[in-house]
Amino acid sequence: MSTQGGQPTQTSEPTQLLHLVFGGELTSLDGVTFRDLSKLDIVGIFPDYASAAVAWKAKAQQTVDSALTRYFIVHLHRLLQP
Repeated sequence: MSTQGGQPTQTSEPTQLLHLVFGGELTSLDGVTFRDLSKLDIVGIFPDYASAAVAWKAKAQQTVDSALTRYFIVHLHRLLQP
């Protein structure tokens, strides 16, 4: 909050809805158990779903030839809410 002419004003910053994009090779197509946790690919944390989806799609397309490799989007903002 800042002041303008002695009156408080609110700065409107965009709401952050953090999303994590990560993936790796699964042990089977039926579950979400990773073959080797030390080889997980942490793509990054993104400020909104749209940018996370762009990163997810790019990584998914890079690994299209590996049937067991999957990438996920985790809604971190939901985990951070009290």
